[in-house]
Parts: sequence; C-alpha cells; structure tokens
Amino acid sequence: MQIQFLGATNTVTGSKHLVSSGKTKILVDCGLFQGYKQLRLRNWEQFPVDPADIEAVVLTHAHLDHSGYLPILVRDGFRGKIFCSEATYDLCKILLPDSGRLLEEDADYANRHGFSKHKPALPLYTEDDAHRALKFFHPVPFGVRQDVAGPFTAELHHAGHILGAAIVVLRDQQRTVSFSGDLGRPNDPLLIPPDTIEETDYLVIESTYGNRVQDASDPAEMLAKTINDTLDRGGVTIIPSFAVGRTQILLHYLYQLKEAGKIPSVLPIYVNSPMAVDATAIYQKHKDEHFMNPDQCHAIFSVAKMVNSVEDSIWLNQQRRPMVIIAGSGMATGGRVLHHLKAFASDRRNTILFSGYQAGGTRGAAMLAGADSIKIHGEYIPLQAHVAQITNLSAHADREEILAWLSHFKSPPKQTFIVHGEPDAADMLRRTIEERKHWRCQVPEYLQKFELS
Repeated sequence: MQIQFLGATNTVTGSKHLVSSGKTKILVDCGLFQGYKQLRLRNWEQFPVDPADIEAVVLTHAHLDHSGYLPILVRDGFRGKIFCSEATYDLCKILLPDSGRLLEEDADYANRHGFSKHKPALPLYTEDDAHRALKFFHPVPFGVRQDVAGPFTAELHHAGHILGAAIVVLRDQQRTVSFSGDLGRPNDPLLIPPDTIEETDYLVIESTYGNRVQDASDPAEMLAKTINDTLDRGGVTIIPSFAVGRTQILLHYLYQLKEAGKIPSVLPIYVNSPMAVDATAIYQKHKDEHFMNPDQCHAIFSVAKMVNSVEDSIWLNQQRRPMVIIAGSGMATGGRVLHHLKAFASDRRNTILFSGYQAGGTRGAAMLAGADSIKIHGEYIPLQAHVAQITNLSAHADREEILAWLSHFKSPPKQTFIVHGEPDAADMLRRTIEERKHWRCQVPEYLQKFELS
C-alpha cells in the first residue's frame, strides 16, 4: 500500500489523500485549497493523477476543503463511486451546487465590473458540474465495512465536528490506515462526541489546533458582550460563519442569550445564507447525530430570520440600525458576507466578529492581524469597524483533546501522519505526540509519497 498527500500539507485546506494498493487507486477526501493565492492556484492546475484512474473516493465530511474539488474530479474523468455518510450526502447536495453557483456569480460580477485580469473571468466549476458530481455519491451507514474498490474496504465511525463527519478506517488485505478527518470536540453542546479507535497500522490525524488548548470560558458570554457593546454604539454585528456547523451553534447560543435576557429579545438576527437555511433543516432529519429534540431544533433555529433572496440581502445592506447578520463564508473568502463587509466594514460603530479558525491568506486572517483595508471585488474597503474573534467555538479538537482521543489506541500505529494544520500547529502536534507517547510521527510535504509496508 502507498499513500500520497495531494493536499492539507502545511495548510488546513485542500484535503486529498491518494491511497494505492496494486493497481487500485482511491482518494480519501477531495477538497478545495483556500487562503493564500499560491494555494488557491493549485485548484486550477492539472490534477496530479488522471481522475479516470481513481476508482473510488471516500469522504470524511461535507466541508468544501474536504469535498469541494469533486465537481472538477468528475468533470475531468472520474467515474467511480463517492462513499460517505447519509448526512454528508445530504449536506453535499446543498454545499456543492451552492459553491458552483457562487463561483459563477463571482465570475459574472468580475466580468460586469471589469476587475478580473482574465478576459473573460471563468468559474472554477459550475452549478451544473456540481449536480453531475452528486450522481456518483453512494451514502453508506456508520459502522459497517463496505467494499470500495479492488482490495479496499472502508468503515465509517462518527467524528463529531459536523453532521455526518466520519473517521475513515481503510483496509486492504494486509494493512489498515485510519483517517481522523476533522476530529470534533468531546463536549460539543450539540453534536455527539467522536467514536474511539483502538488499533490501526497507520494513522492520518488532523492538527488544526495542534498547537493550542481551547479557552475554557463560556463562548456565549463573549458573544453577548460583543453584541451588546456594538448595540451601545448603535452598530451592526457581522458574523462570518460556515453554513454547516458553525451557524447552527451560533443560533443555539443566541437563543440561549435571548431566553436569559442577556441580549435584547427584540434585537433582529438574520442568517443570510440560503445554504445555511437548508443545512439547518438537515439537523431535524439526522436526530441520532445531535442532542436536540424536534422542539428544541425548532425553537433554536427560529431565533433568526432566514434570508434567501438576493433582494433581501441587498435590503440588509441598506439598513443602518442595530442588528446581527450571520453570513457565509466563515473565513470571508466568498459568498454574501463580502457584500456585507463592503457595506459595514468602514463604520466604527460596527463589529466584525469571527467565530472560527482563519486560515493563513484569507481575509479573515488579514482582518484579525490588523489590516486597515480589505480587498473585495477588486476594490479596497477601509476597515474601521471593530474586529473580534471568539476562539473557543471551534468544532475541531484542540491539542489535549486530540491526545485524549489517541489514548484509546491499544498499541502505537507504525507511523502517524500529521496533516490539515498550519506549519506551527502540525509541528507542535508532532513534537507533543513524540514526546508524550513516543510514537513515530511525520509531517508530510505536498505530493510526498510513503510506502505503508
């Protein structure tokens, strides 16, 4: 067996792991690169392997940095099955077409306003490409070993993180390699905790928060303080948020704050993300993956007005009254939040509140680093609004939670590969595992190959 890392090396995006046994090639995850331009340009390059030679894909979860390249893979020749959990399939039916539609809208906007260097600007892929990719999905249940391709079988275990997220245990006739995907937190207020794994020959582990321990304070308290401080200034709170996972936990806390009287019950809250609206409904379908009953789901998700139309989104930008707007994307890399930033970022009364990890090279990372302007649609927007971050809302396990999950292994893997982290985080997790557990660890480089003997 051989593994080659086609993404998520020295970055938290672009997760793609090519595993080969004999002539059979399968891909675990198929995500987009995001953040720095040199990473995003990889999305446009020829894929390192002919997509037609890949016999199957196994997805850990639906986030675009793990699934968003699938429309290109299918467009360019992949014809195998895409294995994933039922909830991941339901979410991808929302996320992938929405991603293609946004890419088309961005290209159209660039062409109409003439700010692209390319004539004409083209989308990375289209909504139709995404719908074609969905025809190859093959959802499977958790905990059942599935024949995938050639000698490979795969088994999914709950990873927490978001609905449908899976730890993937991949086997050929001789070896086992397990992929954590994005590992959730053991005490998430909404989602069930990750399953434990007791043995594997090789392990591929994420390291998004491999260099830190999450703040133990209540994130709802900072959320309330930020909103109330902005309210006192007569401003608007803009919260860039991932449509799947982060938006739902924010609504959970906002509902609690209103019920407790910690923010005004009359304060308007808007979720401006059609994708988030649809994703929220999926929580009610997959009741076995979270702790909410149907009444709680309805109450929590009714705390905000859901915005679907472009006209209503434009209307929000014309308002100059206190309100909270939650909009995608979570790192301010695209989507409707960009139009809100253009409308509100230059007003000192307002706040831009980040609720999750900001990858290097994203607008979110630049704003948190103190940028005095941000480039949106070819135009530099002065950044005078307050910028803040809630650091402990993450759906990723931190360093100590990862170590606790690793403690369930009965014996060390032959090799542990550390991926999906910025260089500092990946290397810190490597050193921590080596020093505390005395396991063999490796932080792979982009396109690096390893023989799994």
